[in-house]
Amino acid sequence: MSGAGAPATTTPIDGAGLRVVVIAGTWHDGITNGLIAGAQRVLDEAGATHSLARVPGSFELAVAAKAAFAGGADAVVALGVIIRGGTPHFEYVSAATTDGLTRVALDAGKPVGFGVLTLDDQQQGLDRAGLEGSKEDKGAEAADAALRTALVIRELSGSGR
Repeated sequence: MSGAGAPATTTPIDGAGLRVVVIAGTWHDGITNGLIAGAQRVLDEAGATHSLARVPGSFELAVAAKAAFAGGADAVVALGVIIRGGTPHFEYVSAATTDGLTRVALDAGKPVGFGVLTLDDQQQGLDRAGLEGSKEDKGAEAADAALRTALVIRELSGSGR
């Protein structure tokens, strides 16, 4: 695990007026719940309006993100956990999830905060889930990225407030 090179973001985020949907898979609930808590904490601190939708797994995140944008979301935070097993399933699901979320973001022109953990084992997820004793909080990082990017898009498009 490496947090080396991560940006030191100390500037508070003003997410007032932004509507964000957190979409999370249901696999590996302990890790996923930590990711959700971190994302919701960042969204609350920023003053963004947010809701939570749960989907069966990481593969379903992209289609739910597309629906969230169609419903008016300014940003999506996609959270999931994919742990390597003994078959190629890991590679297929990881690639499809990443490609799908990228496509949705580009098609919508809106940000998807990527909080999908691709792991070799459960401990790596516990280390990244923002739980007590975790070294990283990837749910919070994904929400932060989605908010900051939504604000940049708002500024670049000239829509302001």
